[in-house]
Amino acid sequence: MTIYGWVQVLLYCGILVALVKPLGFYMHRVFNGDRTLLSPVLVPIERGLYRLSGTNDKEEQHWAVYATAMLLFNLVGLLVLYALQRLQGMLPYNPAGMTAVDPQLAFNTAASFATNTNWQNYGGESTMSYLVQMAGLTVQNFVSAATGIAIAIALIRGFARASGKSIGNFWVDLTRCTLYVLLPMCIVLTLVYVWLGIPQTLGPYVDATTLEGAKQTIALGPVASQVAIKMLGTNGGGFFNANAAHPFENPDAVSNLIQMLTILALGAGLTNVFGRMVGNQRQGWAILASMGALFIAGVIVCYWAEAAGNPLVHALGIDGGNMEGKETRFGIAASALFAVITTAASCGAVNAMHDSFTALGGMIPLINMQLGEVIVGGVGAGFYGILMFVVIAVFVAGLMVGRTPEYLGKKIEAREVKMAMLAILCLPLAMLIFTAIAVVLPSAVASIANAGPHGFSEVLYAYTSSAANNGSAFGGLTGNTPWFNLTGAIGMLMGRFLVIIPALAIAGSLAAKKTVPASAGTFPTDGTLFVGLLVGVIIIVGGLTFFPSLAVGPIVEHLAMIHGQTF
Repeated sequence: MTIYGWVQVLLYCGILVALVKPLGFYMHRVFNGDRTLLSPVLVPIERGLYRLSGTNDKEEQHWAVYATAMLLFNLVGLLVLYALQRLQGMLPYNPAGMTAVDPQLAFNTAASFATNTNWQNYGGESTMSYLVQMAGLTVQNFVSAATGIAIAIALIRGFARASGKSIGNFWVDLTRCTLYVLLPMCIVLTLVYVWLGIPQTLGPYVDATTLEGAKQTIALGPVASQVAIKMLGTNGGGFFNANAAHPFENPDAVSNLIQMLTILALGAGLTNVFGRMVGNQRQGWAILASMGALFIAGVIVCYWAEAAGNPLVHALGIDGGNMEGKETRFGIAASALFAVITTAASCGAVNAMHDSFTALGGMIPLINMQLGEVIVGGVGAGFYGILMFVVIAVFVAGLMVGRTPEYLGKKIEAREVKMAMLAILCLPLAMLIFTAIAVVLPSAVASIANAGPHGFSEVLYAYTSSAANNGSAFGGLTGNTPWFNLTGAIGMLMGRFLVIIPALAIAGSLAAKKTVPASAGTFPTDGTLFVGLLVGVIIIVGGLTFFPSLAVGPIVEHLAMIHGQTF
């Protein structure tokens, strides 16, 4: 580890924290329906969309109606994306002549982008036409991100309201998030990326002649616009197979810093939105502090492990850290930081190959996802995910002092605790059961590139990434097979919607409750003690479930490396 590396980490954290309040202030006004700088331009468009959809911004929905609208909207989006892939050979804007995508791969990809996962069992530049990339994948990048933020806002309303029957309107939240938050920011980001050298064109691929006289086809396309939303919306699916390691997606240190900031910016800003909506910004800062403690711990371990390198390589007289699978233009510090950021969020974009990390360095991304991606997390998804742990934390606190748990003046009762546990337990269900089957199923084992614990980690990472709606991968696994396409898609759908439904049920339950004034026995949830409790609950409830799988994967691989064995 170097001083320069830590300066990069501290600079990133400082800028991110500085963005929290302005982003929180803006998003709070957007979802409250208050006037913003963009209102003169966007309000007429917003009202026109409401007229087309048969709703209005004054109409509110019961949580069950909100959930139904969300499910139907996402189902339609999944089916449309599936159809675009299957028909792409007959559709325009296909200069490379891409043929129809295989049905199983098309289903996996449709489920992937509809759930904000962006797991890719294909190479984007060699599989998808420009039309599918834009009208299919990029559109889903916007609406899946907007769906996550809408759910988070609905859950926040549950805590903020009293004796209410509704939690907002899904169509209004979706529209406002897309129009006022995602689109304007992505337009600016796209222009910045084009200025930095990222392509944005509908022209055909370019043929070049190499120094040896060979012909090379250079893939181009509407890259900058997809990079903008894939990072801001924590989607992560790359236009190119190499993702953010490709120079056309991430050309230099400046673009790398911008992309890392945009991954966590909205998720961090939502903590401030929460504080503003419940009338106490300290509550939002307490949740952000819990996220930050886990994030910094992950960065320290991952950076240390990668900077320490492999002792077997050192024994050959080659000093330095582990640069395998990393881009020299980023180096170890920026690669380790990016890996922790992209798995702390449900982004999945990569600027280095996680499969080439050391055992402990690669374990941190795994842990980030297994905790439910609540360390800031995906846009919206991370916040409603950590609120599930908040419910459990105040329940534990109530048990310790022998009184009914309360949070923000709301009694946390059996219904809320049960729903929170359902949301938390669905992730290990999908991650561990599919992994257990895959490591003994011959057709699945045939897809594993490495033997021993590293091969096990490849499978565990795949299902962890799918269920956590992350989308990154240990590249040694061949995922484009019937088994992995089908089970991966099921895992993504489980990890998305089996968390959302309990979260909305909690929102509806809390919104209907009266607010109880704080008393001398009320446990304060805006201080250091609560931050420590929440971090402990996340680690114990969310993390210990996975310790046995980590023990037979990256931990035993690290111990084997120390004793001279690699896989």
